[in-house]
Amino acid sequence: MSDLRGSCQCGTVTYEVADAFEYAINCHCSLCRRTTGAAFKPIAGIPAAKLRITAGQDAIRVIGAAGWHDERCSACGSFLYAVVREGAYVHVAMGTLIDTPTIRPTAHIFVGSKAGWYTITDDLPQYDGHVV
Repeated sequence: MSDLRGSCQCGTVTYEVADAFEYAINCHCSLCRRTTGAAFKPIAGIPAAKLRITAGQDAIRVIGAAGWHDERCSACGSFLYAVVREGAYVHVAMGTLIDTPTIRPTAHIFVGSKAGWYTITDDLPQYDGHVV
């Protein structure tokens, strides 16, 4: 298992994460769309212990509650990852990865609330809510 590098847009916050993601999905919920400003948020889930901040720990801004929150760079605002499942897992924003992970998104979730202006054009399974 190798490590992947990732960073925010300005490079203030950098991280390493094991290339051992357990799942990857494209989330279309309204919160994820607002978080990214995009039609959906591609995320990859992994136990939190497998992600390590390598620079800029003091520049991370936490947005949200204790059981589930986002972590962003306070300098450029880039969304880096969400801390979920009471802190046990992180959902890494796949767009912040510098290196290419072996996993690919396998489904679209919360399609029931996707942006009306976006059309999904791939053949991945689509779920109105969370993956069943």
